[in-house]
Amino acid sequence: MRLASALLFAALPAASFAAAPLFTLQSQDFTDNAFLSKSFAGNNKRSPACTGDNVSPALSWSNAPQGTKSFALLVTDPVGAKGLGVTHMVAYNIPATTNAFAQGDLTAGKGYTGGKNSPGTNAWYGPCPPVGSGMHHYNFVVIATDLPPEQLKAGLTHEELVKQLKGHALGAASLVGRFSNDPQE
Repeated sequence: MRLASALLFAALPAASFAAAPLFTLQSQDFTDNAFLSKSFAGNNKRSPACTGDNVSPALSWSNAPQGTKSFALLVTDPVGAKGLGVTHMVAYNIPATTNAFAQGDLTAGKGYTGGKNSPGTNAWYGPCPPVGSGMHHYNFVVIATDLPPEQLKAGLTHEELVKQLKGHALGAASLVGRFSNDPQE
């Protein structure tokens, strides 16, 4: 029986075993697990930890799963707020025809419906880790969905968006950027 199974698989064309291309997220501004430039950090004159330019990095993705109708993007710092987590970006209703955001697009609110991040805005809110809190990891996650663009109302929080995407997510790709305001990092 094993010999028959082995012969059957050997007779099948190699292409039938080829995996679908991997859904990937990348940035021309940083590589996976690399440091984010200070220009991407938040800018808030009331906070000594927010002294960047608050420019969102360029992002692009490829090989979305078949059946994708829209994308969502979440950017989180899981150890921010002393381990409670900080959401820096909630973007969705991104058309399936979109496969990139240029540098600054997420700050300007271009090409997506904005949800509420932790500070309560609907656009990019760059890293602002307190001095002395060490290295923070910013998780960029693009999610392919079967929902048509404009399906979801504006202003959803991270948790509300995840709830709406249950049963509609087709796949995800991620990228991590690191940032610290500590001099020794």
